[in-house]
Amino acid sequence: MCDTESPNLPANDTIRNIINNYLQNEKSLVNQLYFTTSHGPTIGGFREEIWKGMFEQIIPKKFVIEQSVFIIDSNGNVSHEVDLAIFDETYTPYIFHYGKLKFIPIEAVAVVIECKSNSIKAKKLKSWAERVSALKTSSDSYTRTISQIVVGKEIPSPTQTSTRPLRILCCLKECISNEKLGSGEKSFDFIIRSKGKRQGLQIDINDSKKNLYDWYLDLNHRNQPEKSAEGDDKKRSHETYSYKLKDVSLDKYQVEIAEKPVALLTLNLQLNQLLMLINNPMLFPHRAYADMFNKCKLEDKVNGK
Repeated sequence: MCDTESPNLPANDTIRNIINNYLQNEKSLVNQLYFTTSHGPTIGGFREEIWKGMFEQIIPKKFVIEQSVFIIDSNGNVSHEVDLAIFDETYTPYIFHYGKLKFIPIEAVAVVIECKSNSIKAKKLKSWAERVSALKTSSDSYTRTISQIVVGKEIPSPTQTSTRPLRILCCLKECISNEKLGSGEKSFDFIIRSKGKRQGLQIDINDSKKNLYDWYLDLNHRNQPEKSAEGDDKKRSHETYSYKLKDVSLDKYQVEIAEKPVALLTLNLQLNQLLMLINNPMLFPHRAYADMFNKCKLEDKVNGK
């Protein structure tokens, strides 16, 4: 496309300018991340804002990015504090919102992000990822869709039975391995490293997912048997061509110039492709959360509180 001029295609210079703009944005981002000051806590929060700004550049406007939140499920499980959460608040309510203290239901969350500078402790990162991984979406939902009324536990949506957020680690150049959790899955789906002012960003992707079909199953039919999740394609019109995802890997979205990755543009395309595979927002289980709160009150009465 960039080698042949055509009245139906953008000019070569335009495409090159777009690529160069991504490279300049990446350079500016990295320079800001390595800005130093004697005030440690202040600079940590400053870097978190920089990472947030990066995601705001590439995430569609339907999503909201919040800092310092907790993720909760309808079983009463709560994550560790999440530095950045990307979620769709169009249809999904906050469970609790008081000032800067926010608890967001797992069904709404598409991405959780942990931001680290230099002091990365592997055990703490693994614990953080474990707590997020342990959260479970509920199927106890009642929703009108285009084709039917979904009664989650009896007549589930064929497009999504359970989901989870993508887990991302943003850090400086320190090496950290992507450890396995107790479930066998990797701690993070993406590790975005700022390797230094002259080296730019490096993006490492969970290599246990071989193609988009692996991602699709994990993000829409989490912990479901593949046979149950895929079903009979002829009977499930919504998922008819899901098998075609097996032919595509995230490596196909790599953008390079002079054999050098354009990391920020690549991340834009890869992350947004995965977001488009998620039936977001999840059909929200309002009754499951009502039951959770009522159960808590019942236990208080039993305990004489």
